[in-house]
Amino acid sequence: MTTAARQEVLGLYRKIFRLTKKWQALSGKLEDTIKEKQYIVDEAKTLFKKNKHVTDTDVVKQHIEECNARIEMGLHYGIPYPRPIHLPPMGLTQKHGQVLKTQEKLRKQAKPVYLKSHDDVL
Repeated sequence: MTTAARQEVLGLYRKIFRLTKKWQALSGKLEDTIKEKQYIVDEAKTLFKKNKHVTDTDVVKQHIEECNARIEMGLHYGIPYPRPIHLPPMGLTQKHGQVLKTQEKLRKQAKPVYLKSHDDVL
C-alpha cells in the first residue's frame, strides 16, 4: 500500500470515529443513539481489522470507495446500517448447470459497492 493510500485509510478511520461523536438516532431516543454509535464503532473496527493486511492497490481503492459510500449513505439516510439488497437469493432462475453459475456470477457483480465486505449478504 502506498503512503497516500495509507493516509487516506487512516483519515477515513478517524472520520468514522469523529462521526460517532456527533451521531444522533432518527428516533431521538438516547438508547437508540447509543446502540447506533456502538454499531458504527464495532463495524469500523471489524472491517478495518479484517482488511488490515490488504496490500493490493486496486483492492485498497475498492475498500476506500466502499467506506466512503457507507459514510455518505449513513449521513444521507440517517441510519448506520447498510441498506439491504432487494433480490431473493435464487430469484432469477431455477435452472441447473452453466446457467446457474452465470446467475451467481451476475449476482456477485451486481452487489453494491457499500456491501462488498459482507460476504454473507447474497
